Amino acid sequence: MALGSVRAVSSRDVQQAYSSLAQQYVDLLGSVETVHREDLRLIERHLAHLSGPVLDLGCGPGHLTGHLHAAGCEVVGIDLVPEFIVHARRTHPGVPFEVGSLTDVTRADASVAGVLAWYSLIHVEPGRLAGVLGGIRRVLAPGGALVVGFFEGPVCEPFEHRVTTAYRWPVDEMADLLGPAGFAEVERSQRPQEGERRPHAVLAVRAV
Repeated sequence: MALGSVRAVSSRDVQQAYSSLAQQYVDLLGSVETVHREDLRLIERHLAHLSGPVLDLGCGPGHLTGHLHAAGCEVVGIDLVPEFIVHARRTHPGVPFEVGSLTDVTRADASVAGVLAWYSLIHVEPGRLAGVLGGIRRVLAPGGALVVGFFEGPVCEPFEHRVTTAYRWPVDEMADLLGPAGFAEVERSQRPQEGERRPHAVLAVRAV
């Protein structure tokens, strides 16, 4: 599918699409048991022991936010979808959650120690992603950590995600976007397709 043939998906489109399927999504993916153990260890390694606030941007049902909080992390979950935030607050009492957009993070410059963007950038059009990464870099303190999980593919292309149009990225192309946005790569992980799970990649980077 050519990139030029795909209708741009707005934040409002994404919010409405997930709201309409919120309970199904929670039932299917709203638990850390659905996250690969290697991914959990990578997330913990880079974010759990930071000194300072961590944002879980696009936290969905809040399962990874809750996991980081239990590990001692000063974490806040942020998501566009009110239904996810209601579920997250109910399921993880004592953990702060708020409705908000990862494309417009309302935090002061250099005020955040870490960011988790776990499959939350997959609906951002390729032409807009560099700007979104720049916004994340703005709120991170120098040396702050960012962990990005995404669908991997041989070329950057859209595909029909269960909820709304999403994009898969070659891991090197994603890394090439992160560099000019102000990040240096620290670790990467890649995993091929496993059953119905699409090929997957993670990049852990530091703000420079």
